[in-house]
Amino acid sequence: MLYWALIFLVIAIVAGVLGFGGVAGTASEVAHVLFWIAIILLIVSLIFGLRRR
Repeated sequence: MLYWALIFLVIAIVAGVLGFGGVAGTASEVAHVLFWIAIILLIVSLIFGLRRR
């Protein structure tokens, strides 16, 4: 999940440098959403992992 967030972040940076503002904004938002989903999944897996013990 974080891999895809980084991919979209790179796409946003490249699109921003080339002047494609709409594509850069969209890719940035997708990267932001994927990052937070990955963080939430990490926290959930840590909680369930500690709960098993």
